[in-house]
Amino acid sequence: MLPLDTILALVSFAFVSSITPGPNNLMLAASGVNFGFLRTIPHMLGVGMGFGILQLAIGFGVGGVLLTVPELRWALKGIGAAYLLWLAWKMATARPAAKAGAGDAARPMSFIGACAFQWVNAKAWIMALGAMAVYVRADHPIVDVLTVTAVFVLVNVPCISAWAGFGHALGSTLADPVRLRVFNITMAVLLVASIVPMIMD
Repeated sequence: MLPLDTILALVSFAFVSSITPGPNNLMLAASGVNFGFLRTIPHMLGVGMGFGILQLAIGFGVGGVLLTVPELRWALKGIGAAYLLWLAWKMATARPAAKAGAGDAARPMSFIGACAFQWVNAKAWIMALGAMAVYVRADHPIVDVLTVTAVFVLVNVPCISAWAGFGHALGSTLADPVRLRVFNITMAVLLVASIVPMIMD
């Protein structure tokens, strides 16, 4: 088991990296505004579960493969950037649910979609790689990987839920279709801007 002071440092790292803006949090805030908190819950749980699975995979060897094969790293960046651009486009062009027809109304991201998204989310990879590199000891790899993953999931889910809650709280303010459209476009631009550090890294 990790020493208590190390676990406290890990909790602090997990909190700071989970609460700061990134693709997940921007999309959750937008989902909270557009669909409300309850309909965003599968998205939130998908982020938490997907990140936990990603972290376990990195802790048990996938991260090492990624670091030693530059082509894989660039492929991941390319796929992630393309997917984020597509999500930004969908966000910017989304029509308010009240005006959209039954067949073309926007829907919140699903649990599976949010879970899968973590594999092309550069911030998630950086968080997971950093945590495993710093907090997993060579003589206790299995226990430490499991501990780091559990701490991150327990801290991450409330943090990302706060972003969805913040979006939900803004919902009534943005009930006007014009203001909602401006908000969605702004969030889409911020989502595109979050790609820049991934490409430059």
